[in-house]
Amino acid sequence: MNLYEAIFLRKSVHSYEMEPVSSELIQEIRDFYSQIEGLNPGIRTEISIIDNTRGQNKLMHLLGTKAPYYLAFYSEDKDLAQMNAGYIMEQIALFLCTKGLGSCFLGNVKPRFGNTNRGPMKFMIMLAFGKSRGSYTRKAAEARRIDLKDLCVYKEIPRQWIKQLLDAARLAPSSFNSQPWRFVVYDNRIHVFAKRHAMDRMGKFEEMNFGVMFSHFMVVAEELWLDVDLIRLDDISHKNFPNNQYVLSVILRT
Repeated sequence: MNLYEAIFLRKSVHSYEMEPVSSELIQEIRDFYSQIEGLNPGIRTEISIIDNTRGQNKLMHLLGTKAPYYLAFYSEDKDLAQMNAGYIMEQIALFLCTKGLGSCFLGNVKPRFGNTNRGPMKFMIMLAFGKSRGSYTRKAAEARRIDLKDLCVYKEIPRQWIKQLLDAARLAPSSFNSQPWRFVVYDNRIHVFAKRHAMDRMGKFEEMNFGVMFSHFMVVAEELWLDVDLIRLDDISHKNFPNNQYVLSVILRT
């Protein structure tokens, strides 16, 4: 299984065997993280892997999921840092799936009491992981997701490659399974919007959700050898959309 295949198989796991994994696999996770190019490479990030195989981190159990390991993600607090965090962390979650490990995002769990930051690096999100008690995969058809016909407005007939990008984006996990994205689809590009709420600005976890979803776009692009850009177009960002907020565009270069 590779990252692309993991998009269609991975599920969130909330029950784990409290067993250790090899030190070599822990190092593989760190090495994989070090090779990820973020959505914004100008944002410096760090990870910390917390060993909980003896169940000593009881606060995490009370607030989240009891797991043998937790991966804490830290980042410089810059514009779109939350989106960048989701983009990187979802790739780590997919990588864990390729190694036979389950994982789940923990939105309200922090690594410790008091100041959770590391110097200038701000704590962003926690990922529980380890050997799952039961299956760590499911069929794509079993995922509870909104149908593409309800997520997309088609302005042109999309190319097959665009359809494959959308299929993967639809399966992206999101906080409370909110699936906040909507797509305006053309022959060779996808304009991505967020459902507009009372506030114009996306909240922390919603921004992170979009990072997770954009990582699916880029994993598919790499798998299919597509030349794809994620960019913000000024001619769209300056327009007023009553029910949706423009986020980014996915441009398929030919």
